[in-house]
Amino acid sequence: MKILIDNGHGSNTPGKCSPDKSLREFAYAREIAGMVVDDLKSKGYDAERLVPETTDIPLAERARRVNEWCGKLGTQNVILVSIHCNAAGNGSWMSAGGWCAYTSPGQTKADLLATDLYSAADVALAKYREVFPVLQAKGDYGSVQKPIRTDYSDGDPDYEARFYILVKTKCPAVLTESLFQDNKADVAFLLSDEGKKAITQLHVEGIVKYLKSGVK
Repeated sequence: MKILIDNGHGSNTPGKCSPDKSLREFAYAREIAGMVVDDLKSKGYDAERLVPETTDIPLAERARRVNEWCGKLGTQNVILVSIHCNAAGNGSWMSAGGWCAYTSPGQTKADLLATDLYSAADVALAKYREVFPVLQAKGDYGSVQKPIRTDYSDGDPDYEARFYILVKTKCPAVLTESLFQDNKADVAFLLSDEGKKAITQLHVEGIVKYLKSGVK
């Protein structure tokens, strides 16, 4: 199985950062992607980053790279996980928070991969989930926010969207949103050693769980 880890955006992508500029999504996604790949390799898996460049590679080229591997190995022997950080929106600090994952619309093998990532997130983000209501009571998160964001309208926890990287690639593909880059509490967690370890762990353990399930 070829595991492709996509790190979202690039150094030339405007606006993808925390309001105080302490977290830049392209740099954070690349750091986590590198750690995920290294950990998977140490466990004996064939993993690599889809975008080693620091500049933003167009989505069409990203999809082409994925599909090239699908052509070489077969779509059943390739998976893609695209790592991002979420944002609520207007360049200032916001109260949205939490982790989630997206797949393309409909029931596909990507839904199984996403479900395994959610299962791993429940474990890896245990301390984050534990402190979330405490910070919520202080106003760091809105009253309707949850540490693990889900949408069970179709029977599984992931959200569905027609993101280019999900609908234009031929293999199972999941896009993860690792907390919010415009929430102060989330940014503090993401930039901590504990946070980086947790985000890395959930991706690694979720992928490994999917692979060990024998899905083809």
